[in-house]
Amino acid sequence: MIGAGRQRKTKWLRLVAGVALPVLAGVTLPGVAQEMPPPDALVRCESRDMSRVHCPIETRHGVELVRQLSGNTCIRGSEWDIERGGIWVALGCRGEFRALAPMGEVPMRRVVRCESDGRQNSCPLMLRGAPVRLLRQLSAWPCKEGRSWGVRRNEIWVSRGCDGEFELGAEDGSGFVDVPRLLTCESKGKTRRMCGVTIERGARLQRQLSNSACVEGSSWGWSRDGVWVDQGCRGEFVVD
Repeated sequence: MIGAGRQRKTKWLRLVAGVALPVLAGVTLPGVAQEMPPPDALVRCESRDMSRVHCPIETRHGVELVRQLSGNTCIRGSEWDIERGGIWVALGCRGEFRALAPMGEVPMRRVVRCESDGRQNSCPLMLRGAPVRLLRQLSAWPCKEGRSWGVRRNEIWVSRGCDGEFELGAEDGSGFVDVPRLLTCESKGKTRRMCGVTIERGARLQRQLSNSACVEGSSWGWSRDGVWVDQGCRGEFVVD
């Protein structure tokens, strides 16, 4: 009787293993290293059942969404973004992504992130007279100079939920790195959205990402505090 019980137990364990192993296929286990895809490879990253998924990809020079595969929107900052060791997608976003190549011998920007949880927060650093501008707003709350962010002698301060990446210019006061700044700004669900960035001379649409038309003055525009989009316009903008 004991031998028969052991045989039944062994048979049951084999059945469980046969069911469990296929379920684990494709699941990232804690502590298991994931292989980084080769440069220029298209990486498919898919959020199934609205879940958050991490996909390994080189991020040093940026990542772009090449093709959206889902009916759900893939808007950077809410449905996908860069994180350590790759990108994440969520809320049903499915797409093909590609790591960007370095742009030759381009001077490096000096960038500092400073974020507020609603209260005022100071990010101390040695400016030595260097100018500061908002490079990219990361929060849903607006980052407006003088209202929700600013500069003191040796610090950047943020408040009212502003979370942003700030660019530091030359310490001799001669200005910032003279290379184009690209900004992706996307209207979700036909609603108006403001994408904060310091604009000194103007902005232009470089690439439309949406089926909805991006028409300046109607579905997109710019001000000193950034680019706005509306009516489902999603695009990449060059800002000066």
